[in-house]
Amino acid sequence: VLSGCGVYDGTEIHEASAILVHLSRGGAEVQMYAPDVPQMHVIDHSKGQPAEAESRNVLVESARIARGKIASLAKLTTADHDAVIFPGGFGAAKNLSTFAVDGKDCKVNREVERVLKDFHKAGKPIGLCCISPVLAAKVLSGAEVTVGHEEEEGGKWPYAGTAGAIKELGGKHCVKESVFSLTPFYEAHVDTKNKVVTTPAFMCETELHNIFDGIGAMVKNVLKLTGK
Repeated sequence: VLSGCGVYDGTEIHEASAILVHLSRGGAEVQMYAPDVPQMHVIDHSKGQPAEAESRNVLVESARIARGKIASLAKLTTADHDAVIFPGGFGAAKNLSTFAVDGKDCKVNREVERVLKDFHKAGKPIGLCCISPVLAAKVLSGAEVTVGHEEEEGGKWPYAGTAGAIKELGGKHCVKESVFSLTPFYEAHVDTKNKVVTTPAFMCETELHNIFDGIGAMVKNVLKLTGK
């Protein structure tokens, strides 16, 4: 499920690409979706500032990542899929929810909430990375998720405050190391009760290959939980 195209106002493109690569390697058949709604705003990524005169549609922008093969989120049903995965990027906090503005008091897009509840009720796994675990924390009370560490540690974890917000949303935050001590990839947290799998991704300032491998751990666990 995509939220636009570009880290500051949509889907984090590297995360989306990594998810697709790992799903392909795992033999999964993939369909991409996005809500057919206006973006909260448009960011000029070269300046990191809002482009005041521009407006864009989340589904149309997400189609850039999907190479045009994408459908409205309203068409996503549990009957047709074994699992659902949400990449990060600020679009998850701006377009899929209002978390970027409202924090613990945020609202989640109606279709996003429906999808999360439907997959949870059906006992089908949900994968999330980077900032998107806040969606599960808000919608699925008591869900265990991770966004990495709970302290900034000199800038290594610049979004560490999100962990506190997850607790305020009703979720349980599980601290995860950025890199295994002996192996070069991120940890993924598996909430076996709720079948929710999360990994920090770009919540940490680290090398791209670490993020890629961490997402791989998340995808691998999601596929494992499908039982196929």
